[in-house]
Amino acid sequence: MMRRLYLCLGYASLALGIAGIVLPVLPTTPFVLLAAWCFTRSSPALAARLDNHPRFGPLLTAWRDQKAIPLQAKIFALTMLALSYGVILHLAESRILPVILSAVMGSVALYIATRPRPRGRSDVAAPDACER
Repeated sequence: MMRRLYLCLGYASLALGIAGIVLPVLPTTPFVLLAAWCFTRSSPALAARLDNHPRFGPLLTAWRDQKAIPLQAKIFALTMLALSYGVILHLAESRILPVILSAVMGSVALYIATRPRPRGRSDVAAPDACER
């Protein structure tokens, strides 16, 4: 019963992660991490397939083994956060929304910036936004 629940949750998370590649409102990374976690508990074959994926595999392995984020991925994530906040400042009619989002997005940026880089390899390639 739990295996099927994890399997369904893994597929749903992966689908949302894939949708997040093209939808700017939906984040990709948390859903792919959740899918990997669910597949580890439900289907070792699917977990291995995700771990061996050329784009997501090295990033998932670095996060799972070392809680590390490659420098290129950090730069990309922090740049996207800054650009998103700039759009919010430009479009928001409310004065309180940018204040609240600055606290939330600033906390996320601080968390990302303080994660270590992977050890043992020069660095793990981050997804290139232009290839999407």
